[in-house]
Amino acid sequence: MSVLATYAAVVATIKAGLFYVAGALAAVAAVDWAVRTRRISPFSRTARVFRGRVDPLVAPIERVVVRAGGVSASAPWWALVAVAIGGIALIGALGLIYNVLFQIVAISQEPRQAPMTLLSWAFSILKLALLVRVFSSWLPISPYSRWIRWSYVLTDWMIVPLRRVVPSIGMIDITPIVAWLGIVVIQSLLGIP
Repeated sequence: MSVLATYAAVVATIKAGLFYVAGALAAVAAVDWAVRTRRISPFSRTARVFRGRVDPLVAPIERVVVRAGGVSASAPWWALVAVAIGGIALIGALGLIYNVLFQIVAISQEPRQAPMTLLSWAFSILKLALLVRVFSSWLPISPYSRWIRWSYVLTDWMIVPLRRVVPSIGMIDITPIVAWLGIVVIQSLLGIP
């Protein structure tokens, strides 16, 4: 089997495993929610097990939920959402690695494709930076944090001049959308996938 086929088989196994883990965590979240809302007696053995084993794992998310004004009983559901988002991010990262490996194999077989592949990667990195920039602006994260700063460094050369030309719609800054559309147009004009 080739490296790509082996990698694809591993990714398929990981996806199936994540699906089953998500199902099990949904069941755990449902029981924990039932314990927290007293639908299951707080004195039962199940409640004691969940308070002792599951609640310490959910405690960090519970603190965030309560600080944001939420109800602590909803913490198991938010934990499930966090795990689902993490799983989706993992599957996306694995897919990205597969695509990079595929393109490297294609370049090794057809070296003339290297410049187009490198341009495709550059455009993909710019799109990712725009997404990170937009999503981080919705959260209480500093643009100067080490996790976010790179996206501002990569996109400021597009966004800052666009802000002078493109007006905001109320409080909504649409310059990242215009920049994204510009990248897509340039990609299509150059024939880059």
